[in-house]
Amino acid sequence: MDVDVIGEDKYGSAAYAKLFEEIMGDLNKATLIERVKLVLKPDVPLFVFSVVLKAAPSRKTIPDAATIRFEIDGVHVTITQERYAPDILRVLWARYGRSNVVQQTRFDLDVAGAKEEELAEMEISSGEEDMREIMGAIWRTMPEGIKNRKTLIDGHIITVVATEEILRPEMLEEGIQVHRFMGGGARCSR
Repeated sequence: MDVDVIGEDKYGSAAYAKLFEEIMGDLNKATLIERVKLVLKPDVPLFVFSVVLKAAPSRKTIPDAATIRFEIDGVHVTITQERYAPDILRVLWARYGRSNVVQQTRFDLDVAGAKEEELAEMEISSGEEDMREIMGAIWRTMPEGIKNRKTLIDGHIITVVATEEILRPEMLEEGIQVHRFMGGGARCSR
């Protein structure tokens, strides 16, 4: 994840970049993010946080994050994308019960009584959860006291424009310019 910070305070800029990376890492969302631009203008006050995701979050099923193999008494699941392991366990436990889901290793599961076709259709993530968690992380990264926020979402780009004061048109325009820049549009002014 590439984090670019625009701000007058070098210490504050570095601290915000580190805080943002840590929060995204703690939520296991850093792998979804391609690049980030943080515009910090506490004297205005104006904060623009813009995130470009590697891809727009979409619906994920078990086969998107694991391999499935039919066995005589059920199905063997090998998790190939670790970030979805808790979600896979959650949906399997809900459908088949904890006693029918045996975790052989961290990534290998045996599901008694399951059918391969059933598992192939089971949704483990709607994509909306990822967007909510990323937006929540952006809000947690912003300074306390931020009252007014405007969120711009364009496919795989999320930009939040925020201030403690009234969100004036020129503030919103600056956020829109950053949003466009992150999407490959017009250059972002520093």
